[in-house]
Amino acid sequence: MIELRITSTDLAALRSAVLGHKAEHCAVLFAAGVAGRRQALLVREMVLPEASDYALQNVIHAELKPEFVARVTKRAKLADLSLVFVHTHSGSMPPRFSRTDDKGEQELAVFLAHRKLKTPHAALVLSDGGMCARILGTSNSIRVVAIGDTLTTEFDPQREMAAAAPAFDRQVRAFGSEGQQILQALRIGIVGLGGTGSIAAQQLAHLGIRDFVLIDPDHLELTNLNRVVGAGESDVGRPKAEIAKRHVLGIVPTARVECVVGDIVQAKVAKLLVDTDIIFCCTDSHGSRSVVQQVAYQYLIPCIDVGSTITTHEGKVAGIFGRVQLLGPDQACLWCSGLLNSEEVRRDMMSAFERKSDPYIRGEHEPAPSVISLNGTVVSLAITMLLGIVTAVPVDSRHLVYNASASTLRPARAKHRNDCFICSRRGVLGRGDLQPLFARQD
Repeated sequence: MIELRITSTDLAALRSAVLGHKAEHCAVLFAAGVAGRRQALLVREMVLPEASDYALQNVIHAELKPEFVARVTKRAKLADLSLVFVHTHSGSMPPRFSRTDDKGEQELAVFLAHRKLKTPHAALVLSDGGMCARILGTSNSIRVVAIGDTLTTEFDPQREMAAAAPAFDRQVRAFGSEGQQILQALRIGIVGLGGTGSIAAQQLAHLGIRDFVLIDPDHLELTNLNRVVGAGESDVGRPKAEIAKRHVLGIVPTARVECVVGDIVQAKVAKLLVDTDIIFCCTDSHGSRSVVQQVAYQYLIPCIDVGSTITTHEGKVAGIFGRVQLLGPDQACLWCSGLLNSEEVRRDMMSAFERKSDPYIRGEHEPAPSVISLNGTVVSLAITMLLGIVTAVPVDSRHLVYNASASTLRPARAKHRNDCFICSRRGVLGRGDLQPLFARQD
């Protein structure tokens, strides 16, 4: 099934522009494509017709002039984008496509095919009571998802409202049966299955997640045993991703778990995240964080970045800190937040041979101190943030900074730059498959 993804800001702007009028209104969305197990159209831009662009416009019908359609078609073809044709229906009921819509879309589909535009294209109908969407000129419905401070499915024709299992009774009492069903329908990617990632996998499995993509290139070492949940001494030498998979299946035997022993800084590995609904970034390197966040912005997928740090001075603990930050549409990226170092990213993107050969890189990184209690605290904050993103749980913060020494937890908010190469419209935001990942291509 194809999915239409749009930022919450863009959807709000679209609704404001076309709804609330006596006559029907139209809009055209330009969308980038995503190929994969789950095809998607990512809305990049909206065009609103002027009054002079309508051939007909009244309470029950709106028709655009051929000249306007030709202009947006030419523009889409030059940019290798798909088109989403939007119009409104009056009333407060959820809209449905009419026979008039069927006829008009079929003519549009033939016109676009003749112009050899990139496919697929879509049609979207809005009313005060909701929306519906489909592949242009067909009866094939598509899901509409809005991404911003929340992840909201605006229209899903295939959603089945199955009863929650009795095991989740206490959760249903907290955020309702619908909230539990939303959680169980998510496909979640976790990058890094060490101290924070292994705890995230465990908590998500207990929460009801049934579909995972687990990615980590490393194998368990003896010094990891103080903080990797689900691991024992007999696991030393085994891939961390496989240990996490075993632990998840021990909690939920029916879970679907895709286990990837690979490095996220390789583009072919990073592209495996494109089919997920939410990403948890639990890595400890600048390079991997840089790649994961690009996936989040480029493919309009929310990512919760998790980090914990213990600083020391002369053999004594100087500070204990944690950070949980939502990345993705309508959020400032890690570059804008000042949390990535370009030289560290460059180093992490290199192979071992390249690092050894580079005269400007000396030595290896020293292992950082880490304890399970701090990891558990920060991951629990991240999982709770997830509840606020996808359910009605009233958790509003999307960037938290934890200071264990001062016993403080405070919200933060970074401001993104309008020209940022990652999180702005001038950058990779919503570009989908049009933009190669800034990652290793081997």
